[in-house]
Parts: sequence; structure tokens; C-alpha cells
Amino acid sequence: MNRFLLSSVALAGLVFVAACTDQKSNVENAGVEQDRAESYTQPDAAMQNPLLAPWTGPYGGVPAFDTVKLEDLKPALEIGMKRNLAEIDAITANPDAPSFENTIVALERAGRDLNRVFRYWGIWSSNMSSPEFRKIQGEMAPVLSEFSSKITQNAALFARVKAVYEGEEMKTLRPDQQRVVLLNYEGFARNGATLNEADKARYTAINSRLSELQTKFSNNVLADEEKYVTYISAEQLGGLPESFIKAAAAAAKSRGHDGQYAITNTRSSMSPFLTYSDERDLREIVWRTYYSRGDNGDANDNNAIIAEILQLRDERVGLLGYDNYASWRLENRMAKTPERALALMEAVWPAALARVEEEVADMQAIVDAEGGDFKIAPWDYRYYAEKVRKAKYDLDSDEVKQYLQLDNLRDALFFVADELFGYEFKPVPEGSVPVFHPDVKVWEVTMKDSGEAVGLWYLDPFARPGKRSGAWATTYRSYENIDGKQTVLGSNNSNFVKGAPGEPVLISWDDANTLFHEFGHALHFFSSKVDYPTLNGGVRDYTEFQSQLLERWLSTDAVIDKFLVHHETGEPIPEELVTKIKAASKFNQGFSTTEYLASALVDMRYHTVDPTGIDPDKFERETLAELGMPEEIPMRHRSTQFGHIFSGEGYSAGYYGYMWADVLTADAAEAFAEAPGGFYDKQVAKKLVDHLFAVRNAVDPADAYRAFRGRDANIEALMRDRGFPVPVKDQN
Repeated sequence: MNRFLLSSVALAGLVFVAACTDQKSNVENAGVEQDRAESYTQPDAAMQNPLLAPWTGPYGGVPAFDTVKLEDLKPALEIGMKRNLAEIDAITANPDAPSFENTIVALERAGRDLNRVFRYWGIWSSNMSSPEFRKIQGEMAPVLSEFSSKITQNAALFARVKAVYEGEEMKTLRPDQQRVVLLNYEGFARNGATLNEADKARYTAINSRLSELQTKFSNNVLADEEKYVTYISAEQLGGLPESFIKAAAAAAKSRGHDGQYAITNTRSSMSPFLTYSDERDLREIVWRTYYSRGDNGDANDNNAIIAEILQLRDERVGLLGYDNYASWRLENRMAKTPERALALMEAVWPAALARVEEEVADMQAIVDAEGGDFKIAPWDYRYYAEKVRKAKYDLDSDEVKQYLQLDNLRDALFFVADELFGYEFKPVPEGSVPVFHPDVKVWEVTMKDSGEAVGLWYLDPFARPGKRSGAWATTYRSYENIDGKQTVLGSNNSNFVKGAPGEPVLISWDDANTLFHEFGHALHFFSSKVDYPTLNGGVRDYTEFQSQLLERWLSTDAVIDKFLVHHETGEPIPEELVTKIKAASKFNQGFSTTEYLASALVDMRYHTVDPTGIDPDKFERETLAELGMPEEIPMRHRSTQFGHIFSGEGYSAGYYGYMWADVLTADAAEAFAEAPGGFYDKQVAKKLVDHLFAVRNAVDPADAYRAFRGRDANIEALMRDRGFPVPVKDQN
């Protein structure tokens, strides 16, 4: 879908930049932007709005994070929408017959002024949220939705797009140009352009209301993350690693609780606390606080919001003739139908449950041996899993953390980018590129051999109030080549707990995997060689593949040998410890697979049933019971905090996509493992870049994967990868 088509689907990117999404950016060089700005506006005070100003400075122009002010956001949006509509009017008023150049390429160029504003919106929404921003967000979300409908339901515009799509010129276009036409056409047809006037009006009203609800959902979760902080005393620190204690002390002090220790209501704080704390009562408090976000029966409760969102989504796709929301959502994804997505998940589910049963039995044995008079509960799982890990593999996760310094791991990312893509990362001089927070650092990315500019990489690694939890990647500007090549401005964002001044930031193996995962998205951005902005988008159950695949390089010998050194002694990680890590690589797969699949299955159930009168809390409980969900494990994202599917529509009826992509990942990883040069094999790496990264969405994902692997992927590699029994193929 074109970047200016701000349906409720696209608005998801403005409300919730989901972990691992690609926010398309369509900013050109400053000179071209200035020409366009002058052609669509009158010389008045509005032109001075810094959020609309063309990006200037080094590296092809960069966002003016140091000069923009929140007070300029609302007027910038209003002006940007007017400019965008003027561009649309110019396209529809063109007296010439519709063509690829005067209609499709014109649409590809449209909306860049407004798009610049959205880059700042995304920062305020995800990285620097505040009550003042949330007020503007609430006011403008329905306005933006109405604006989007003016474009998606513009009959004259759709007629021109349809004429190109169905015309003779289509047969003469290059394959990538044909795909641009197809994606533009579907962007209209799948979002109400074919409806009658009455249904268009209702469609617009639904989108407007959805934008309000999805914004409210996101802000409610963020409010609960900020509101509920668990403070503990020095007497309650038993079992916690020293690095965590120092970070918790710093977090408490920054919140005015000097002398105490803050367990913030985010995964990056919750998970290590539940893993190491000896205080079972406190573990329960922290667990309940985290998993109750948005479900506290107060002003921030999301249950009623979920019910209305589901009802409206179902009604909207009904106007388009679909049986349910999931059928509409998956139609242009790799899975194609809800049934195919469910078939994959249900094939893995029994093996995951069986593994959980084994894991719980191992943990319960330790509880009983220690004289504990209780059954394993959800707040015990991580704690006793760690004990089992030590017992089975003699592997202490905190010992591993001593070799996982954030700065070293960042350098490991650069090493892998060099080996596979030929990229070189150099820190930009302090102050030469504006940033939105002192924690943000910036690197210049170039081709190592030629010195050709690729772009800039921004890293915002630490948690803070006003920043949503989790990890994600985004772009401020994507590659395109309509009016000349433009460099990429890519960003990775994490929520690591910042250490005390002068202390190294040590992270877990799982967090290191996430770091590599999100960097995979950044490499996907940087490697783009597509001419048109729309082709920088992606198919949701495919776009996670590239990032999940990059996780595999964390455990390669080259990364381990070069970058995993002790933070105090500088000694490399012992070979014995590496052997333990690799031996335990399939450990706890029952937990990780089940908590994820539960969320994915509930998501799909939500979007395939009749939502009339639905009670989300009851629906969640009943669905999990029907699935046989182990009582010792919660969903990874309970409904009331499931931002992937309710803060927007980027992953709605699509959370299964992580597993779909993981099938591709496991299969592609075996291609590297089988190659003569292993994970650094130059020939396989070139095929990876050429067929799976550089083409972005210019090629159908299934065709792209076949070009890389020579065949389709299958589930056997995934099952082997997780240590699950490989299903026996039907020989008939």
C-alpha cells in the first residue's frame, strides 16, 4: 500500500511502530524537496514550520531532531494533508490519458512533505511519548483517518489507477513496475475504493473510530507501564545479579526513590527479575503487575476497547464481501488463508505442549527436592528453568552475561554486516547529526570496497519513561531512485536497562538475539535496491524472515571468538562455556514456543469468529482452555496489552507471521550450514543479499525464496531446529 494511503492499517505505524516494522520513508534530496514545497504552497508563515522543512545538512539531509517542537506538530499535519490532497488533485486533473508515469509514478512521489512530519510523529509516539503528545495523538488520529479516506475513496484517482492496471501499457512495463501498479491498485481496491457511496461513508466512519480506539489502546498500555513500578529494598535483592542491582538502583534514583531498587513494568526489567530473584512473593507481584497491563478495571482498561475494535474490523471487511477479518488480512500474504496459517501453528503446537510438560516436570523435581510445598506457577517458570539449565548443562545465564557487553555486541553487528554485505560502520562526529535524546548514537554506513554512501544508522538502546517497551526497527528515509538515488536513514531501538555511570551494560543471551534480530531489519533497509517507495514495504509473514535469520550469526564461532570477552578481565569466553551454550541451544523451547504460539493462535481466533458481544477476558480464557494451554505459562502478550494486533493493524490476524518466517529461517540457515564456507560462505551470502534482501517487495516473496534456495521451504527444518520430533511424511 502506498505510503500516503493512511487507512486504519497504515495508521498503525503512527500509533504503534511494532517490533520489527518497516516504516517507509519517501524523502528525497533537499534540492528536489525544496522545489516541490514551493510549487504546492504559498509563501506564508506555514512554510516556516520546521517539521515540514526539507531535510538539510550532511548525508543527503537529516531530520532536524534538535529544532522541532511538539507545538508545531498539529499545524504541520494539517498543512501536510492539504499539500498531499493538492498533489492528488493535480493527478486527477491531468487531461492526459492515465499512464504509469503520470499516475503511478506521480502517486509514488506524492505525500513526501506529510511523510516528513510522520517521521517526527513516530519518534514522539514510540521513543519520547508524553501526556502532551498523547493529547495531540488522540485529536489527530481520526482526522488523519478521514484524510486517508479522501484518497483511498477518491473515485477519479482510483479510475486512473485501474486504467493503468487493466491497460495495454501494463504488459510493456518491467516486472518491478508491474508490481508497483499491482500494489497501488490493491491499496485502493482492498480499502474501500470499489464500494458504493453509502458504504464508503460507513467505511470512513469505521476507520476514524478505529484510529481513536487503537490510539487509546496503545496509550493505556504505556500508562500502565509508567504507572506501576515495583520498589524493593536492599533486603529483597537475594539472587539478583550485581549488574541488575546497579541498574535497578539507578532506575529508582531517576524516579526519586534513592536508596531503593526499581523493577519497572517492562519486559527488559521483569524477565531478569523473574529469572533470578529468590523472593517468590515478589516474583508473583512483578509477574502480575506486568501481565495485568491494560486489565486493571480502571481508566486504562482495554477490554471494552478490544471488543469494539473487533466488531468494527469485522463490519468493515464485511462491506468488502469477506467472511471474516483474517480472510481479508491474509489474502495478499504468503499464507493466503487463515486455514493455512492455522495448519502451520497447529502442526507445531502438540510438540510444544509435550516439551512444556517435560520442562515443568524437571522444575517441579527441583522444587520438591528443596522442600518447596507448592506447584510451579507462572512466576516460577523462569526462576526454576534457570535452575534446570544449571543442573542439566551446568550453564549459568548470569555467567554468560559477563561476556555479553552491549558495546561489543554492537561491534559484532558491524562485523557481520561487513562479512555478508560489505558494509562499513563509522561513528559520525559528535554533534554533526541531530538526535532526539542524548542516548542516541549515529553511524555512517558505506560500502567498504568503494566508499559509496549507504546511509546512517541511529541506535537508541536504553529504556526510559515515555518510551514504549520492546525492541523495534524503523526508517526515517528509505532507498528509492525515482529522481536520483537517496541514502537510507535506518534506526534500531531497544529497552536495555541503563547501567550506573561508568558501568558496562551487560545483557542476556536472549536480549543479544533480539539485538541481532532488529539489526536484520536495518540491513534489510540498507540493502534495498528498489526504485519505487512502495516496493520498500513488505509482506508481513515474510518481513520477519530476514531479521530472524540474522539471529543465527550470534552463535557463529567468528562472533564468539572476536566479541564475547569478559567485561572486567577482557579474557575471551572459555571454550567450555561456549560448548555449554550450544548444548543448551534447544533448552526451554517448550516455554518460548508455547507462549508465542498461544498469542498467535488467540490472535487468529479473535479474527475468525463472529465478534458480536465478545468479552475479551472470557474469550481469552476459554480459547486457551480449549487449546490446552499449560497453566504454568501465560500468553507472551495477553489480549489487553497485545499492541501488535490492537494498537494498530500491522500484525492483526498476522502474529502467526513470526513462525511462518521461522520456517523460512530454519531452512535458509541449513543452506548456510551445508555450504563450504558455513555461515560466512561468500556465494550463499551473495544469493542472500541479491534475492532476499535487496529486492525488498519488488518480487513475490515465494518466488524470491525459491530463487535463493532452489525450492520452497518446509517445516522439517523448523522442527529439527527446535528439537521437536520431525513429522513423518505421507508416502501416498
